[in-house]
Amino acid sequence: MAAARRLKRVAISQPGFLTLNPKVTPTDLVSSRRKRVNKNKKKNWNKYSDVQDVEEFLEDVRHQERTTGGLLSEKSDDSLFFLDVGQPKKVEEKEAAEPVKGKKRKGKSSRPLRIDLILKHDSLVAPPKDVLAYQKPNAKKLRRTAERAEKLAAKGVVPRSKKRLLNRTVVDRTSKKTETEANNNPERDFYDIWGQETKDLGEPWYLQQTRKKLVKRPEKLNEKPSVLPAVEVIAPGGSYNPDFFSHQELLREAHEVELKKKKVEDKLERQLAYNKADTATEETILREQVEGLVEESEEEEEKDAPKEDGEEVAVGAIAVADKKTERQRKREKAEKIKEQQRLTERRQTEQQQQLFQLRSIKTSIKQQEETTQIRQKRRKAKEEAQKAQPRRLGKLKFQPQDMEVQLSDELAGSLRQLKPEGSVLMDRFKSLQKRNLIEPRERAKFKRRLKVKYVEKRAFKEIS
Repeated sequence: MAAARRLKRVAISQPGFLTLNPKVTPTDLVSSRRKRVNKNKKKNWNKYSDVQDVEEFLEDVRHQERTTGGLLSEKSDDSLFFLDVGQPKKVEEKEAAEPVKGKKRKGKSSRPLRIDLILKHDSLVAPPKDVLAYQKPNAKKLRRTAERAEKLAAKGVVPRSKKRLLNRTVVDRTSKKTETEANNNPERDFYDIWGQETKDLGEPWYLQQTRKKLVKRPEKLNEKPSVLPAVEVIAPGGSYNPDFFSHQELLREAHEVELKKKKVEDKLERQLAYNKADTATEETILREQVEGLVEESEEEEEKDAPKEDGEEVAVGAIAVADKKTERQRKREKAEKIKEQQRLTERRQTEQQQQLFQLRSIKTSIKQQEETTQIRQKRRKAKEEAQKAQPRRLGKLKFQPQDMEVQLSDELAGSLRQLKPEGSVLMDRFKSLQKRNLIEPRERAKFKRRLKVKYVEKRAFKEIS
């Protein structure tokens, strides 16, 4: 508000300022005085704030800018006034009546439509500059890239992209195209219209860049992650009316599975078990608390007792090594040289002795090759066996599904009396985990982030 009022006063103080509003005069704007009120209170801001004169002044300035393109005080006389020299000479009626061929007659048709005049932009204020029209995304990065390319080109370094284009094999465009054979030629090759194979007539690099040539599929993706079938057939003893022996065999397998689970549980209980005789009592607790108090007092008394002079000298003494003489150093050097010569001679003799051990060396090499072959066979057999087993794909280990077994007294005589066992959805889910298609998972546990606050309402409190 203060800035607008200051602008108004500065503009009015200029000698050449003109106003287009007859109601507002410079003397009225300067001589108008406001009632002095307390503006510290917010309720008086809008009540005693009169900005009508400022708005009229700003509207007058905007009107001058729209009509003349700026303030009238800043315009020159030539732009505001013109010299009236009367009507121009009229064209002869004969020339006006007989227009030249090829030119359109000037008249009402040449005048613009009223709707065009209404929609025409009549303001002389220049539109604001669109800054976004001059901006480019990543302009700074592109400029640096262009500068770096110019520096490399000056040094004679070719970029990698251009080097790949230069290394391409040039296709001979001048060679004649192969003529297509006639359809009625009985000697032409058979062509399968439903076949998936297509002939690559273009350059391999061009086909790869234009994505007309498919990427070669890795051979590893063609291998199945497991050799197990998608649907495993249950044993004969699992049918609704099984044979007695097949049903007993299935019960035996289920019994072995339960025995393994029982052994694991018993082993865990044995590891976590403790001897009740080793539990702490009041006497043992008191003994542990008093432990070491008497010995510490005796050690403190021994420390306080005076030490003998001999001990002090022994503690403070420093062992000084005797310095070797020149003769001793020469003797040690000669012994080192003799030891190296002895080792060299021994190595040579061993190499000569190996010539007489060729037969035994061949035998040992043959034994090593046999053991290596045996290990390779075992490793391959182990790999083949692991293909039928679920791998460790995540942090959890695969847990097989419980066997669906019915006891002898639970068998049904017909399909009408048969009760469903297990779940088809869980069976498919475990099959995907077993075939290494998905990792073993657990059901996500719901964790409440915010604590629940229990509030006893007033109505319930009155009843209770």
